[in-house]
Amino acid sequence: MSVLDTYQNQLTASTERLITTVAALTDADVLAPSRLPGWSRGHVITHVARSGDSLINLFTWARTGVPTPQYPNMDVRNADIEAGAGRPAKEQLADLEESADRFAAAAGEMTESDWTVMVGAMTGGNHPAWYVLMRRLREVEIHHGDLDRGYDWPDWPEQYVVWDFHDTMRSWTPGSGPVSEIRVVASDEAHDETWTGLGEGPSVQGSRRDLLAWLTGRTTGHRLTASGPLPAPPSWPFQAAPPGLPAQIPDSWPPAL
Repeated sequence: MSVLDTYQNQLTASTERLITTVAALTDADVLAPSRLPGWSRGHVITHVARSGDSLINLFTWARTGVPTPQYPNMDVRNADIEAGAGRPAKEQLADLEESADRFAAAAGEMTESDWTVMVGAMTGGNHPAWYVLMRRLREVEIHHGDLDRGYDWPDWPEQYVVWDFHDTMRSWTPGSGPVSEIRVVASDEAHDETWTGLGEGPSVQGSRRDLLAWLTGRTTGHRLTASGPLPAPPSWPFQAAPPGLPAQIPDSWPPAL
């Protein structure tokens, strides 16, 4: 099984879990606050749908060679979210399902060479088109928890945790952060891992899952151990994709620890 098959399968499963959660929401549930400040659940659902559509533009870029950004600008992105946030639950669900189908269909049109084309992220920088799958998986997993309907960071698939922690740390700008070192303490000591030279501040350690939940702003880091007061992490995601990704589709991702 290729890395594309692996992450497409995981994305399908993650999307199905999200759709199941959204299918159980009432109109009142959709209008209720999410875990994201200032956003209702309707904002979150609409964002996930529109984000999926925006990533299809990157597939178009890869297939045609014509630069096709995710959004014309941030104002358009934000206006689309606001316009859709107050819709009834049935409309939200249908939109989410249809956007997921569009994304899957667009991915299915990609050839092996298309996946290696460099495309541009909304926040700057380029990455190979195969990484669009990873970005979509991140959106689905993270924002599912933001709905505050029973799914949360303890439920993230282990494969997702390993991948997104690795790439989050690879995206950290050395020397720029509020901590000096992050150390993974794994149940298997052979998989312990230390990231140094991160910045000025305490050393922090914990499991990959607990560290990722803190780095993404989904917990306060209450399960972590630090050599001093634990600061807030930098604004996440640090970059849309880590620098230096191989253009060719790798045999596995992340590289073996």
